[in-house]
Amino acid sequence: MSSRGLVVRNYLKAIEARRDVTGFYTDDIVQEEFPNALSPNGATREMADLKAAAKRGQNVLRSETYEIVTLLEANDMVACELIWRGVLAIPLKSLQPGDTLKARFAAFFEFEGAKIRRQRNYDCFDPF
Repeated sequence: MSSRGLVVRNYLKAIEARRDVTGFYTDDIVQEEFPNALSPNGATREMADLKAAAKRGQNVLRSETYEIVTLLEANDMVACELIWRGVLAIPLKSLQPGDTLKARFAAFFEFEGAKIRRQRNYDCFDPF
């Protein structure tokens, strides 16, 4: 595995551990989340937006995990198929605090050097 694949693995582990992940990003990071059940209009986030979203997420989730199903690398790109699970801290539609929300994600990371410059997420949530 190249260093970029390892960076993605470490990045996901840092999110799980609720550590600050801004050091994984270039200063001009752009993360795109395409429309899904939680974000029907999708979202485009830069550094300040990502920091705010991380804080909000910690209030919504007790914990989260990322299971890497597939990780592919080519040039300055890493593509992942992930199974994400989040244990809720608050009620969400039919789910109660303590219930697990599950999704399959496809995430594409573009690198500049050893840092993530662009991230695109396609999130498919199980019905809830």
